[in-house]
Amino acid sequence: MNKTIEILFPEFCNLYGDISNMKYLQKCIPEANFIETTFNEEPTFVKNDVNLIYMGPMTEKMQEKVIKKLKPYKQRIEELIEKNVVFLITGNAIEIFGKYIENEDGSQIEALGIFDIYAKRNMMKRHNSNFIGKYENIELVGFKSQFTQSYGNNEENYFAKVEKGIGLNPESLLEGLQKNNFLATYVIGPILILNPEFTKKVLQKMGIEEPKIAFEEDVKNAYEQRLKELKRL
Repeated sequence: MNKTIEILFPEFCNLYGDISNMKYLQKCIPEANFIETTFNEEPTFVKNDVNLIYMGPMTEKMQEKVIKKLKPYKQRIEELIEKNVVFLITGNAIEIFGKYIENEDGSQIEALGIFDIYAKRNMMKRHNSNFIGKYENIELVGFKSQFTQSYGNNEENYFAKVEKGIGLNPESLLEGLQKNNFLATYVIGPILILNPEFTKKVLQKMGIEEPKIAFEEDVKNAYEQRLKELKRL
């Protein structure tokens, strides 16, 4: 059975070129049905089954619009998480699923409230760093570039343990969120191109038992080289 992947709001949620995650996935599973849902459309996941939902990083102003857009579908999103539908959420899109986002003046933007974290903005200070972390038995590599840091307890549902870099914030060694097959991380890169074994894991979570990834030898060699370089820094 062909898989269906929904890409949410690609015209806006594409900072740092992270939409390349989906361009690479199209190379890995060209037979899959990729649906690009624009902001003015109702998401396909609302009334239909999908195998993966992707949303990438966006501007701060767009975050507020996306929260309003998705709020009517909060119950459906929670239902899909419980049903083990795969979500891949990258960059500051993770903050959409927390409790709120706090501006510098203390005002708060209520988010979806699915996870017990909250974010604080500091638009005068961008955090940039390299990242190495352990997801299950896989060493992940990537980068971070963000004006926000998240806080709260993700001990029971973190995405990766930090080996180099920061977690939800500089005081945390636990990065991102995971619940069932909901995977959310600040790590950009794009994460799927940089991490071939993680890409295989995502495909397995979608029900592809023996996944094959595109340009496997090249991306594996690039991953090994990048991992060595980041460990030396």
